[in-house]
Amino acid sequence: MPAKKNPSLKDPEMYEALRDDGASKRKAARISNAAAKEGRSTIGRRGGKSGDYEDWTVDQLKKKAKDIGLTGYSRKRKSELIDSLRNS
Repeated sequence: MPAKKNPSLKDPEMYEALRDDGASKRKAARISNAAAKEGRSTIGRRGGKSGDYEDWTVDQLKKKAKDIGLTGYSRKRKSELIDSLRNS
């Protein structure tokens, strides 16, 4: 039986691509509908700005490592902490 078309999806192609990438049905629908309404390039520029870890102090990096559950962070240098945070 062919798949039933969902009239509430404004960009079914993007929806399917997001679902294939592992997004939930709700998230994929929200993103694809926003992209259809406002344009894909507009949606791609959304989001907050996060500072670079290089600008953080060692104490801030250690706190972040603790918050996300990393272990062994107290013995690491700043560059090692940054690497651990980026790859966790």
